[in-house]
Amino acid sequence: MSLGCPKALVDSERILSRLRAEGYETAPDYAGADLVVVNTCGFLDSARTESLETIGEALAANGRVIVTGCLGAEADLIRSAHPHVLAVTGPHQYAAVVAAVHEALPPPHDPFLDLVPPQGVKLTPRHYAYLKISEGCNHRCSFCIIPQLRGKLASREAADVLGEAEALAAAGVRELLIISQDTSAYGADLRYAQSSWGDLAVRARLTELCVALAELDVWVRLHYVYPYPHVDELLPLMAGGKLLPYLDIPFQHASPKILKAMKRPAAEAKTLERISAWRKLVPELTIRSSFVVGFPGETEADFEYLLEWLEEAQLDRVGCFRYEPVQGAASNALPDAVPADLIEARWHRFMAAQQAISAARLRAKRGTLVEVIVDDATAEGIVGRTAGDAPEIDGNVYLPSDPALTPGARLTARVEDSDEYDLWAVPA
Repeated sequence: MSLGCPKALVDSERILSRLRAEGYETAPDYAGADLVVVNTCGFLDSARTESLETIGEALAANGRVIVTGCLGAEADLIRSAHPHVLAVTGPHQYAAVVAAVHEALPPPHDPFLDLVPPQGVKLTPRHYAYLKISEGCNHRCSFCIIPQLRGKLASREAADVLGEAEALAAAGVRELLIISQDTSAYGADLRYAQSSWGDLAVRARLTELCVALAELDVWVRLHYVYPYPHVDELLPLMAGGKLLPYLDIPFQHASPKILKAMKRPAAEAKTLERISAWRKLVPELTIRSSFVVGFPGETEADFEYLLEWLEEAQLDRVGCFRYEPVQGAASNALPDAVPADLIEARWHRFMAAQQAISAARLRAKRGTLVEVIVDDATAEGIVGRTAGDAPEIDGNVYLPSDPALTPGARLTARVEDSDEYDLWAVPA
């Protein structure tokens, strides 16, 4: 059971790859399993509750459960709620999880004789995969406990990242989704050291990594990008077709006062000017972001500032979270908590404002040509995505059925209709 964000999903894939290499198999349900591994999330209190409930569900249905992931950093909490779990390990402790599985359920085969696909075990469809380039985070945002759970920034060598990317591309992956806690900070802890990938010496720095990834002839999509100055270097790569024209930037708010209280690493100043400059260089650029409403101290004036900023920014894809306290977060001690009913009202106002923006931006695509990657193809029709849509979190493109198209295929399509989130198109 894998809960939480794509970074946790990558952890689950690594654990499964190791276990499959040793002869273990996965089961579709609790009843068919000899053992259950639950990879938990511990970021928000609601996620902690879901993780504890999932552990309880697995114990009730199977009885033999190993717990790992972010909530695993709080072993006492887990064992007080569920004393019968077999073992508890923290996030990205792959060896400890495998060792716990060995103790509870010894490996059935000789690991040297068992076969695993060269790309490892993936929990995503065959044509796209998440590629994690670093762990941890050096920021201390007041509402976040990720550094407490996953530690400081720890980047992978560029050659290691590129080697995994190459294996994924060779296995049929057509889209790589680059993830980390802070993608823009990649390599800072390594002092941007070079490593050898084939005949190339590649620095552990985001721009250089993206240039090398472009050699693989796959879509490369960047997530969790902080708008540091060097992000501007990526726009020429997008304009040149080497990188998808897509930036996932978690702005979180727009009010300078709230951003200061959040201790965000990038302030709001000049952000709108940079967005405008980016779009002049790459007109087809899609910007996705996430925001928090109801942060302690958020006044009506702060919220109105956010709505005005949103209207001016004209972001393409936006998610919004209702603020909730997180155990261990510094923001819990801030004064002037916003009442829950007011948070709910602001969330609905925010979403209504962004839906109108999204609907208008998608309406402008009617009659235009877009490149589409196919996610699902049946006799009923095709479901795909444009370069401006990440899987599962953004919109879809719906096309007529075509037996020649299979998942991972790419085609050019003409947009005929749209709504707030999705497009309807026909092959061009």
